[in-house]
Amino acid sequence: MEMIRVSSSSKPSKVAGALTSLLREHQSVQIQVIGAAALNQAMKAIAIARGYMAPGGYEIYCTPSFYDLTIDDQVITSLRLNVEMH
Repeated sequence: MEMIRVSSSSKPSKVAGALTSLLREHQSVQIQVIGAAALNQAMKAIAIARGYMAPGGYEIYCTPSFYDLTIDDQVITSLRLNVEMH
């Protein structure tokens, strides 16, 4: 499954474009975020991508899950959003 990493400084419109392109190619994509600000940007991107996909009759579904990452010998909990097109 393809993965997009979103940070607090990511531009939602650019993430939405990448998400839409990957969904059309693979039907499912994971978005990984660390922190509330990054999650906010990711959710805005999903909402924008939904607007891009809706005219074609497609709907986007998002399922969140926690995932532990090890960065510099520290365990950090990230959030992974499994995004699917139907």
